[in-house]
Order: sequence, then C-alpha cells, then structure tokens
Amino acid sequence: MLRLTWVQPEDLLGHELRQAAQDGREPWAVAARWKAAGGCEAPPRAGASPQRASRYLRLLADDLLDELADLPGKLTDDEPTDLERIRSRCPHWPTRPTDAHARTTAHSPTPGPAPTPTSLEAAWLGRAVGCLLGKPVEKLPLDAIRALARSTGNWPLTSYFTARGVPEALLEAHPWNRRSATTSLAENIDGMPEDDDLNYPLLNLLLLQRHGRNFTTTDVARLWLDELPAGRTFTAERVALRNLLAGIEPPHTARHRNPFREWIGALIRADVHGWTNPGDPAAAAEQAHRDATLTHTANGVYAAMFTAATIAAATTGTHDIHACLHTGLTVIPPRSRLAKAITHAVQLAEEQPDFDTVVDELHATHQAYHWVHAIPNTALIAAALTHADGDFTGSICRAVSAGLDTDSNGATAGGIAGLLAGDPAALPDRWTAPLKNRLATSVADLGGVGFDTLAHLTWSLTHREASRP
Repeated sequence: MLRLTWVQPEDLLGHELRQAAQDGREPWAVAARWKAAGGCEAPPRAGASPQRASRYLRLLADDLLDELADLPGKLTDDEPTDLERIRSRCPHWPTRPTDAHARTTAHSPTPGPAPTPTSLEAAWLGRAVGCLLGKPVEKLPLDAIRALARSTGNWPLTSYFTARGVPEALLEAHPWNRRSATTSLAENIDGMPEDDDLNYPLLNLLLLQRHGRNFTTTDVARLWLDELPAGRTFTAERVALRNLLAGIEPPHTARHRNPFREWIGALIRADVHGWTNPGDPAAAAEQAHRDATLTHTANGVYAAMFTAATIAAATTGTHDIHACLHTGLTVIPPRSRLAKAITHAVQLAEEQPDFDTVVDELHATHQAYHWVHAIPNTALIAAALTHADGDFTGSICRAVSAGLDTDSNGATAGGIAGLLAGDPAALPDRWTAPLKNRLATSVADLGGVGFDTLAHLTWSLTHREASRP
C-alpha cells in the first residue's frame, strides 16, 4: 500500500487543528466532531499515519479543513502575510542602500563590498556541511541525538556522526534516519548527497537566471512545475504543488488545505535571496517574500524574510553575526510570535554559558509546536549562531545538537557562518574534504556540480542584478 506522505486528508486535519489553536482560532468544536467520528490525531513525527482512513473519515476531513479555514483568527492584525501590511508593522524596516540617509540609519547596515566568488563558495560549502551533519539524526528526539553522540565520544559535537562504537541496543532504540545513514555518517560520506535543503537554493539560481530580480510568485510556481520532482517535496511544498496541479493559483496555494504553511520550508529557500542582495536586507526580504508566499503564510514567510535579510547583511563582510541577526529582526513584525521567539532565543544565548541549558529551555518553551515548525527552528538557529559568536564549527554543531529539523537548521547556520568566514580555506578540512566538491541533485542539469561552480553562478547573478538600473 502506497501511503504518500503530507497529503492524506485525515492527517492534514490533525495538523490543521494544531495550527488553528496556535494562530488564534477556536477549533475546539471541530476537534470534538472529528474525535467523535473516530478521527485520529496527526502523526507526531512522520508524514502519514500507518493506516488509510475510511471513505467517510476522508470526506469528513476535507469538509472540516474547509470549515477551519473559515474561522476568524485573533492574531491576524499582528501577523499579516501581505508585504505592505508587514512593512507597516515594522518600525525599523531597513532603508535601501541607495537612499541618501541609509548610511546614518542605525537599523540599515552600511553598504559594503559585494560578496566575492570565494566568500560565496564558503557559504555554499557551509550550507552543505551543516546539512550533512544533521542528516543522520533528522527526526530523532533530542535525548537520542545526545545519547548517540556521547556513545562515540562526540559530545559536544565536533565532527560528523558515526555508527562506529555505538552500542547495538542504542541503535535499535534510536535508529539513524533511514534515508540518510548510508550517505551521511562519517564512514559513508562520498560527496554531498541530494537534499531538499540544497535543491531549493539551486532552483532559486534557475529562477533568477530566467526571470531576474523582479520574478513573481507565479514564476516560482511555473519553475517548480517544470523542474521540481514531486517526490522531492515535503510538507507545505508538496501541498502547494498539489494545489497548483488542481488549478489553484498563488497565493491561495499556500492556504488551501495546507496546515504546514508556518513550517520551515520557505526558510530553507532564502539563502540565494540574501546572497544576491548584498547590503540590501530590504530587497532580500522582499524577494524572499515573493518566493515564500507560494507555500507559506505569516510566521512561515517571516522566517524566510528574516533569514534573507540576515544573510544580506552578512554578505558585505563588515558586520558580525549579532548585527546581522539584529538586521534580520527589522523585517518581521515585532509583535509576531516569530520575532518574540528569536528575541528570547538570542537573549538566552547571550546570558547562558551552557548551550545545552539554552536548548532545554527553548524546547520547553516551544513544545506545543511540531518539530518542523518555523518558530522553534528559527529560534534555535538564532541561538546557535549567537552562542557560537558566528564561528563556523560552533554554529553548525550547536544548531544540529539542538535537535528538531537538524539538517535544515545545520544548513542555514552553516551557510551564514560560512559566509562570515569568507573563504573555503577558513572552514576546517575535516568538514569540507569529504564533500569532494560534488553535489548530487535532481534539479535540472546540475547533478554533480561543484561548489566552486555554484559560487561563480551566484556571483554572476549578483553582479548582473547589481549592474541593472
């Protein structure tokens, strides 16, 4: 029996009930009807429940999803998705570098030199390394990650995970990620394996090559239909792609029966938007918004905008990680749940010398959220980068050791820290050598591409866009 993940109506409803409670709606009557009919809660970690629901429950789930969508929310004013409304709620929205007063505005980084191919290669490598570090422990609970690393003397994390020396009983209790262990454990790494955390940046290179900086959300949709295999999508991206095929147009693709619209998917697509808007966090955030709204709303969109703006500040090489994260916060509504979560995480990381304590408190604070939700994951990324002071090894190891969406968090932290490092030579060889300058992907004709080639492609796009009036 084929149980396609992230699309079964009976599973979507469970996630939508949780989403409704979190975004200020009142789903309790719907939840009671679903439970009375024999409906189950959403799978806590997997993408599909093990058994297919009855035809009656499937039809009921579809009806209840639509009913939930019509419920009014209490957080709409503080957490809009429309770009103009987002801007109106951001009192320190960054000024553009071309503005006369930009150089004297505290919340707008002074424009500096554009990134070089060398610094962009470090960013691409950093993204890949962080992703690879997190791949074997994706979906594992925090205590399992800690136990597996400790069993091989790799705690606190300082290198890739290995199965060598792990007690058999521990592996039986907490098996490695099934899809990733054969390519991402230290003894198995042979180049960078395919991962959606790298596929989406590649797609965004194609997006900018074909449509330039002024691409539309519809351009993103067309590109996905042309170039993105459905089997390589998950959560909000899979639902949005299904919606496109059903004739639903953006931005409704992000809302229609899509309970994953505030999860992490848009965040992992944001790096290229930051890399190609050096010193211009506002432009990076706006570009990320047009990409994100195909699949996400509110905090899911903010996570992408925050990341893109942070990276745009980092591209100039003139700001430390703390200034870059501060800039990222200026493009998201300060009363939103995400802004509050990031601010709390950064404060914890600044005050608490023991990072495990930071992680434990963040997990306790955000325990109501799914492990792929954007809010707790973005908070962990910000905490990891802050606590490590932007150091590459410290950032990726903290991000991955903090659990939740380990490969995505490692990728984002690694891309930012690699960019700040500025040179592939500044990244320890033990991290980069196993990648062999080779990336596997199913995107277009890029399979086996080198990170140096990707850096030059990214640089050429940045240079091309920067030269336009």
